[in-house]
Amino acid sequence: MQISTPEAEPLISNTTVVFGLLMTILGLVFYSSSLSNKYVKGFYNIIPPLLLCYFLPGLLNSFGVIDGENSPLTSIGSRYFLPACLILFIVNLDLKEMWALRKRAGLMFITGTVGILLGGPLAVYLTSLVAPEVVGGAGPDEVWRGLGALAGSWIGGSANQVALKEILKPSPNLFSSIIAVDVFVAYIWMAFLLYGASKADKFNAFFKADASDVEHLKEKMDAKAKANSRIPETKDLMLMIAIAFGGTGLATFLAEPLAAFMKTNYPHLETFSLTSDFFWIVFFATIIGIAMSFTPAKKLEFAGASKVGTVLLYALITTIGMQMNILAILDNPGLFIVGILWMAFHALLLFIVGKLFKVPFFYFAVGSMANVGGVASASVTSAAFHPSLISVGVILSVFSYAIGTYAGWLTAILMQMGSPI
Repeated sequence: MQISTPEAEPLISNTTVVFGLLMTILGLVFYSSSLSNKYVKGFYNIIPPLLLCYFLPGLLNSFGVIDGENSPLTSIGSRYFLPACLILFIVNLDLKEMWALRKRAGLMFITGTVGILLGGPLAVYLTSLVAPEVVGGAGPDEVWRGLGALAGSWIGGSANQVALKEILKPSPNLFSSIIAVDVFVAYIWMAFLLYGASKADKFNAFFKADASDVEHLKEKMDAKAKANSRIPETKDLMLMIAIAFGGTGLATFLAEPLAAFMKTNYPHLETFSLTSDFFWIVFFATIIGIAMSFTPAKKLEFAGASKVGTVLLYALITTIGMQMNILAILDNPGLFIVGILWMAFHALLLFIVGKLFKVPFFYFAVGSMANVGGVASASVTSAAFHPSLISVGVILSVFSYAIGTYAGWLTAILMQMGSPI
């Protein structure tokens, strides 16, 4: 008779203690990343804080300190923190400002989105011709599921990535590999764009672009930020929390009966994730955020709504990281080639459109990073040109948050079609 051996108990199993440990990790990462020590700065120039927020909890899980896969914190992160931070990011959406930027910034942003949307399926298809095992898999290990979550990150941000992870349900091992691809490829591309910011005049000469409107934009955005920014009061913070979690509750209230209706009456739509209550939670949370952007709630951004959203987002990231098995990154190194091909198509399309329409390199860079990097990376990239231009990156990134889950989901479906059978 075969005797089964029970799995080893984690060193720390109390949920409150685990949550405290995760928040301590966040505090240590952000404190240390703000230090002026040249060695610490050099470390964070190579290893971004975002990566540590994923991988330090993953290390704890991989070595049995905590049991991330079975912790209730994972569902709390996805069901509470995720929709709440999406609402706070999107409430700042300024469609009028987006329209004003449509000719150049909007053009490059849309080009970047199309580059990701089409580049992913193309990279999967080309890889399947040479090495089908790299983009194959079965069930939760089907590679297109993990790459679909990556598409959410590259047409939105981490919140969209996590939303698609919950919708497409890649295995923890596959998702661990995808996080590594995301960080490696995206940050190499970001490093190029930051280098390009220091050589903007040469790139503008290459594109034959007139950058005078960028100078005008600097002055306009600088004046707007100085006129409206304010120190948040307790009332502001309470309103942010009310909008974020009240909207999350409303989105869940609307999503669950709709998902049950779809599952009962249209079960074949499961292929497109339309029977998933989480899909509809994200859908309604996005709609609520867009609707709130037309109300006075929009002014909460001047008191730091997106900063509160960022806090919730990083708390969410640690709950995702605690499910990771770090050693799984070595399971499929070929995925890095897929990611490089994918980003290369995105970059090539941007270069072609930038050259044809003589677009200044600033719009090229921020249009790309608003897709690939989200709010944080787009802000850093914008600031590399001029601090007053940060709001341009934020505006485009907020729009990418609004469309990231849907565009990423479409990309995932296209990648599923291009995957080997």
